[in-house]
Amino acid sequence: MDTFLGSNFGSGQDEHASTLLAFDELQSRSLSLSVRATALVFEDPVSRRLLEQIERIAPSDATVLIIGETGTGKELVARHIHNLSNRSKNVFGALNCAALSENLIESELFGHEKGSFTGAFTSKEGWFETANKGSLFLDEVGDLPMGMQAKLLRVLQEREVVKVGSRQPVPVDVRIIAATNVNLEQAVAASHFRADLYYRFNVATIQLSPLRDRPADIMPLAKHFLKIYGERLGYSEIKLSPAAELTLLNYDWPGNIRELENAIHRALLVCPSNCLRPEDFKLSGVRPLEHRTSVSMTSLESALQRLCEQSPPKLFEIVEETVIRTAFEFCEENQVQTARLLDISRNVLRHKLGLYGMLPNGQKKLSDTYSLVEI
Repeated sequence: MDTFLGSNFGSGQDEHASTLLAFDELQSRSLSLSVRATALVFEDPVSRRLLEQIERIAPSDATVLIIGETGTGKELVARHIHNLSNRSKNVFGALNCAALSENLIESELFGHEKGSFTGAFTSKEGWFETANKGSLFLDEVGDLPMGMQAKLLRVLQEREVVKVGSRQPVPVDVRIIAATNVNLEQAVAASHFRADLYYRFNVATIQLSPLRDRPADIMPLAKHFLKIYGERLGYSEIKLSPAAELTLLNYDWPGNIRELENAIHRALLVCPSNCLRPEDFKLSGVRPLEHRTSVSMTSLESALQRLCEQSPPKLFEIVEETVIRTAFEFCEENQVQTARLLDISRNVLRHKLGLYGMLPNGQKKLSDTYSLVEI
């Protein structure tokens, strides 16, 4: 049942390459699981700290509460915790608490006996029994009805379940990993969630940041989805234009990773060439200028930090060339527009273009060896 993949994303040449976690969505459907996002990357400093936290928590048997917006990859994190735990060889079960009616949740969790209700033609194990010795992921736990919360609390306390229609308790040994996009503290204050159950869940808490707050993850994820869906659609080679990259970096991604994945897939379906342009994405809006600038600077600083760690020769020239080359490509090699964008004279620009081999018959570029984009 383990369909979780770990791999290095990017150059794969150094220890700072991203860790990409991907989930097979087709198999998730066959298992009737709900996977909101099918990939998660740990490139941004915020995500690297998250990975360190996951690796500390995973080996224990502590109950985990994952908090984050829809589409941030909560189930992927839950699966990674399971895979890094001592229970990794046993079942990982997943149940979306918001997707079932109140009548069905009890049967799904605890099981039922034959004839216990209309349509119960056979006995059935619930997820607690199925995931015995393994882990059980309860997604959208904040949407559990109050009556079911009380029954779930008893199971967590007594470590045994009673099937619907039975009086015989069945012992279970299951690690609970819960997730929600609801503020449970506010739900407790509003009497919508039991305080004692919240304390049971809130042993180890993991807060997933939205994609807009970890901009360095955007391009590795975009290129991963580009590769996956490009191969499915039969493209031999597909890429993002520099303007398209800026568009993706300057968008807020309210739907997080899932929205990014769908945007890449949709753009590939409508793109008339092998190079995606901003208009292929049809995104609904962008950030205010101040927000865009701060996010872009965060992403740039992250790339520069990784470049400094490599200590390449002629570091300043590499950075300068990358800036000029990116601006030149963004302006479709229009020298006047490029000079205006960089706020330099056209003569200075032409000198730099010649120096870095961007004019006809130019010399070999430094970025053939090092590149901010590829690091």
